[in-house]
Amino acid sequence: MNDTQNKEAYATLPRLNLRGRQLHDLEVMLVGGFEPVMGFMNEEDYNGVVESMRLANGALFPIPIVLDVPSDSSYAVGDTILLCDPFGNPLATMNIESRFVPDKEKEVRSVYGTTDRMHPGVQYVMDEMHDTYIGGQVTEIALPVRHDFKQFRQTPKELKALFKERGWDTVVGFQTRNPMHRAHFELVKRAHEKTGAPVLVHPVVGMTKPGDIDYVTRVRTYNVVCNTHGKDFTHLALLPLAMRMAGPREALWHAIIRKNYGCTHFIVGRDHAGPGKGSDGKDFYGPYEARDLAEKYADEIGITLVPSDELAYSKTRSAYITADEVTPEDEIENISGTEFRKRLREGEDIPEWFSFKESIDILRESVKKDSRPGVAVFFTGLSCSGKSTLAQLLLARLQELQDRDITFLDGDVIRDNLSKGLGFSKEDRDTNVRRVGFVASEVVRHGGIAICSLIAPYEEARRSVRNMIEQYGEYIEIFVDTSIEECVRRDTKGFYEKARQGLIKNFTGVDDPYERPENPELIARTEESTAEELVDEIVAYLSGRGILSRK
Repeated sequence: MNDTQNKEAYATLPRLNLRGRQLHDLEVMLVGGFEPVMGFMNEEDYNGVVESMRLANGALFPIPIVLDVPSDSSYAVGDTILLCDPFGNPLATMNIESRFVPDKEKEVRSVYGTTDRMHPGVQYVMDEMHDTYIGGQVTEIALPVRHDFKQFRQTPKELKALFKERGWDTVVGFQTRNPMHRAHFELVKRAHEKTGAPVLVHPVVGMTKPGDIDYVTRVRTYNVVCNTHGKDFTHLALLPLAMRMAGPREALWHAIIRKNYGCTHFIVGRDHAGPGKGSDGKDFYGPYEARDLAEKYADEIGITLVPSDELAYSKTRSAYITADEVTPEDEIENISGTEFRKRLREGEDIPEWFSFKESIDILRESVKKDSRPGVAVFFTGLSCSGKSTLAQLLLARLQELQDRDITFLDGDVIRDNLSKGLGFSKEDRDTNVRRVGFVASEVVRHGGIAICSLIAPYEEARRSVRNMIEQYGEYIEIFVDTSIEECVRRDTKGFYEKARQGLIKNFTGVDDPYERPENPELIARTEESTAEELVDEIVAYLSGRGILSRK
C-alpha cells in the first residue's frame, strides 16, 4: 500500500496512545533489542516469565514485557489496534492474542523479590499500571522520533554493522544510569585490558530511578569522557530502555539485550541495577546476587560475563585498587553520593581522583540550572476541614519569605476550570486529583512552588501525585486532620446535611470514604491549634528542610 492507503487503513483501527514505559518497551522491541520477544506478552508467556523466567516455548527471558490498558477499554482478542506515540503518531500495529487480569502481587514478588512500594519497580506496577494487560505480536510502522543525540542512537543492526566494519569480533558491553566518574571509567578500562576488546558504553536514556540525574546531562558526561579518555577503546551508543531496577533479573535481562546489540561480553557490577534500601532500611538485593544469576545463565545467553571488581581509591598509592588488594597501609578515600551532590550544589571542591574535571564542569552547570528544586505542598482533608484557610495563609507567608513565583491550586477552582464536567465517582475524583498533580509537577519541574488544596480522598491517587512530583522536586503532604463533627459544624453551606438527607450523592465523609494518608510529612490538627500556629509549624518544617532558602 502507498502512504495514502496506509493512512486510510490506520484511520479505521482502534488507537492506543502509549505512555512512559510502554513507549520505551515498544521502541526497544521494534529494533530487536528484546529478541526473542517480538510483541507484548500474551498470558501464557507472561505467566512463564513471572514464574520461571521462561517464555511458553522455553526461551529464557526474565522480565515481563506487557501492555496495560484500562479495565473498561474495548480492546478485544482478535482486534488489530494501532499503537501510537503520545501525540497520536502511528508506530506499530498489534494483533491482540490475549487479554487478561494479572496477579500483580505475584508479579512483583517474583520479579522484584518484594512487595515493598519503596522499590520503584514495585511502585510502578502496583500504582501506575492499569489492572488489565493485552498481548500480541507487533508490526513496525515507524520508530519513535528522537531529535536529540541522533549520532548516538544506534539500533542493534547499525551497531553490528559498525563492529563488523571496524573488525571488532569481540565487544564488551557496559551498562550505566549514572554519570561516568573515575571509578566507572576504571572499570571500563580494566575490562578492556582484561579482554583485549573495545567497550560499548551503553547508558540507559529511558526511564531509570526517580531522582537520577537527567539523561541529557549524563550523555554529555559520557561523551566527553569517552572522547577525551577512552577514545581508543570505547564507543558510545544510547539505549532507550525503561529500567525496572530488578537487581538479579535485571542483570540477566541486560545481558540478553546487550547480546542483541552485538556484544560478546558484558560487565556486571556490584549490586547491578539495585534500587537501594527498602522500608526496613535494608538493601533489596545482596551485593553479588545479580552477578551470580547472570553467571548461571551466561552460556545459555551466549555471552561472556566480565565481573567488575569492587574498587577503592588508595591515597597512599594514588591509584584505584581492588578491595582484595587493600592493606592496612592503604589510606582509602571515599565520597558518598550524598556528599558528592552536596559538594556540587554548594560549589565545594571535588578531587580529581573522584571524577574528571570535564564531567564535573558539566554537572556543575546542571546543578546551577536546578539549584533550587521546586516544591509542592499538598493539603488533603475532608470538606470544611480548614485546608483552604491553611493554604491561603501559607501562600501569604511564603510570598513574604520567597523570591520565586507561587501557584495556588484550589480544588473548587480546579473543578470549575481544568476539571469542568467531571462528576464525583471514584474515577472522576482520581482524574481530578491527577490533573492537579500534573499541573503541580510542571510548576515544580521549573523550580516553582505549588500549593494544592483539595479533598483527594483516595490514597492511591495521592501516591500517584507524589510519584509524579518527586521526579522533579519536593513533595510535602499535609493531612488536615479535623473530625467529621467539627467539619459539619463549620459547614455554612449545609452540604453535609444535604448529603445525609440523600440530596447530594457520593459526598466524602457521608456516603463516600476518605482514606487517611498513610505517611504524610505533616498532620495539621485544626481543633488543637489555630490556623496561624499551624502555618508557623509548616513554615518551620519547610525551613528545616532547606526549602525556603533564598537564591
